[in-house]
Amino acid sequence: MDNLSDTLKKLKITAVDRTEDSLEGCLDCLLQALAQNNLETSEKIQGSGILQLFASLLIPQSSCTAKVANVIAEVAKNEFMRTPCVDAGLISPLVQLLHSKDQEVLLQTGRALGNICYDSHSLQAQLINMGVIPTLVKLLGIHCQNSALTEMCLVAFGNLAELESSKEQFASTNIAEELVKLFKKQIEHDKKEMIFEVLAPLAENDAIKLQLVEAGLVECLLEIVQQKVDSDKEDDIAELKTASDLMVLLLLGDESMQKLFEGGKGNVFQRVLSWIPSNNHQLQLAGALAIANFARNDGNCIHMVDNGIVEKLMDLLDRHVEDGNVTVQHAALSALRNLAIPVVNKAKMLSAGVTEAVLKFLKSEMPPVQFKLLGTLRMLIDAQAEAAEQLGKNVKLVERLVEWCEAKDHAGVMGESNRLLSALIRHSKSKDVIKTIVQSGGIKHLVTMATSEHVIMQNEALVALALIAALELVTAEKDLESAKLVQILHRLLADDRSAPEIKYNSMVLICALMGSESLHKEVQDLSFLDVVSKLRSHENKSVAQQASLTEQRLTVES
Repeated sequence: MDNLSDTLKKLKITAVDRTEDSLEGCLDCLLQALAQNNLETSEKIQGSGILQLFASLLIPQSSCTAKVANVIAEVAKNEFMRTPCVDAGLISPLVQLLHSKDQEVLLQTGRALGNICYDSHSLQAQLINMGVIPTLVKLLGIHCQNSALTEMCLVAFGNLAELESSKEQFASTNIAEELVKLFKKQIEHDKKEMIFEVLAPLAENDAIKLQLVEAGLVECLLEIVQQKVDSDKEDDIAELKTASDLMVLLLLGDESMQKLFEGGKGNVFQRVLSWIPSNNHQLQLAGALAIANFARNDGNCIHMVDNGIVEKLMDLLDRHVEDGNVTVQHAALSALRNLAIPVVNKAKMLSAGVTEAVLKFLKSEMPPVQFKLLGTLRMLIDAQAEAAEQLGKNVKLVERLVEWCEAKDHAGVMGESNRLLSALIRHSKSKDVIKTIVQSGGIKHLVTMATSEHVIMQNEALVALALIAALELVTAEKDLESAKLVQILHRLLADDRSAPEIKYNSMVLICALMGSESLHKEVQDLSFLDVVSKLRSHENKSVAQQASLTEQRLTVES
């Protein structure tokens, strides 16, 4: 290691003199020492103060530049050396060197920058601001034959693409075209994996999604799926998964999704349809998720339902009822839920037997499946009185809903169960449904729902409770009392933050509760008149009118 001290001293002198041969010899010794013991050599370099001289050595004309960059790349493998490299002002001259025509300089420069900025979002952001993205994309295009340089660019893209601020810059380059071109040439699994690792974060950006679709990435992905679907080799299974996952990701952009849908006639859409009946779980999953993504606008949903997609999804669900694949169940239910949104699809899906298919999963203990099951049923019964009544009289379903209304660990399931309970009453307006819900202990949950932080849920609860009070007050009276509904309504009316529709529906409900002696007494005891009379001058006309009506009712009944 004494040799090293001598080398460092000599390097200091030659760095000033700029004697190329002597400088090259010193750098070779340093690289050798780093290869033997990187840690100790790096510590010596840091202590020697030589880093500060490196900035002046990073010049395009010098024959030693690649070796200087290589030394920096090697020392920056150590975390403790990264800040000293930044402090020595090495980033700016390294970035300048990315315009070099020398492939070895480019390679070592890329490595040095990559190692210095490794794991530091702030330094990576600095590189983005210095414009390295367009420069690297250009390099990838020019040096696509140089596998080491290509790999360096891909590693850099993989790191930079994680940052949100990079996406816009990437979108303004022809990165999509370059990556797809490179991808088509790859035979090795590892290289394909590297490109996939760049594509996945980039494809989160809608503009880049569309560019990737236009550059022909989808055709590459479909080809991979076709080649690997029957293979049981680990690499092939991994590649199939990555390709089909990426395909689904591309469909998350509205423009890219519509481009691939092509009015339901597109080759891509047809190929994805063929994945659903496949025996490969990964393809079933990707197929169902793709359909859920295609089903993000009414036109697509109507077309797909008219062309038999519902039957395919129901068959898929049927294959996964017993000990099924949870992710496939979740994906198929997501697709059905989205397809049930357009009004014209609801009746068609109901008559196709979707509710029966979905109800088979009532016993599922998996919250994601429960959540989608509830959402699908809620979409199906929207404004479908007969279906809402049929489901609302299904004791097993209602009891399960009441149980899920208490799933405190799963807010989504809890919220959806409450919303479905309320929807069963609102859409059926049926006394039998209300009785079933009262007998199953659902009333207290609807009252709690009226205090939700989401106005839409509060409103749905109040409308359902008003229907209960109008149609079956005697049956529900005790439960409404023990759930302290009257006190909650008083709070909602007195709270300035309550939305106008909440105030309006609370007063409608107060009037409906007057038919019960015990609830009426509670209303009188709580001096509702004061609160209601203040609302007569409310800025919302409907609230002001309802306040006058409620005040009259309270006065007459007092």
